[in-house]
Amino acid sequence: MSSFDKKEKPIIMITGFLGLVAAILVGIGEFLLHYDPLARFSETGYDFMLAASDERQTMGHFFGVLGAPLYVVGCWHIYLMLKPAGQKLAFIAFALGAYGFMVGADWISSRASIGALIHFQQTGINVDELIALYQLRYETLLTVVRITTLALSLIFIGLVLTGRSHYQRWHAIFNPIVLLIGSFVVYAFAPEIGKYIMPIALNVAFGIFFIISMIQTRNIR
Repeated sequence: MSSFDKKEKPIIMITGFLGLVAAILVGIGEFLLHYDPLARFSETGYDFMLAASDERQTMGHFFGVLGAPLYVVGCWHIYLMLKPAGQKLAFIAFALGAYGFMVGADWISSRASIGALIHFQQTGINVDELIALYQLRYETLLTVVRITTLALSLIFIGLVLTGRSHYQRWHAIFNPIVLLIGSFVVYAFAPEIGKYIMPIALNVAFGIFFIISMIQTRNIR
């Protein structure tokens, strides 16, 4: 791990904390929007959204939309921690992560809308074509978040393994994409536990990541 200007440490701590706040707020928002006691997440369609009332989805919408931009600040925390290992690549990691989360904020802003359509469908209104348009225009945006998370993780691993970042080398294994995959593993082998994690899998991954990252800031000299 490299040394750094002590004046920079408060910024690293604050940005890491705000990244954690983002994971918590968006996690709460997605949980309110998506949680289904029947765990119908893998089924075709959006039946799992019938579990949440309009009021709960409205509350979840605001938690998610208001919390999502803080992920950009959290990405700056990653940049500051990686910068000693390679400023250009660290900034690319920041840019990828920030871009992905901004697109993700757009995605989460649409969730309450599709929830309302599913609820209306129960009354006999045919909205199949509207749902198809939603899938085309919005559902694919989540792929952007996954791709940027993967790219950020690969850069993170490479820079951490140099030993010149503010991270210990062992932290390379605790990168966001591996932590995200861990949520799917938990769901596959322990669905009774995984059903609470799957609706907020990305936020769980980054929440754990920022907790570990902030703990390591205590060892920076």
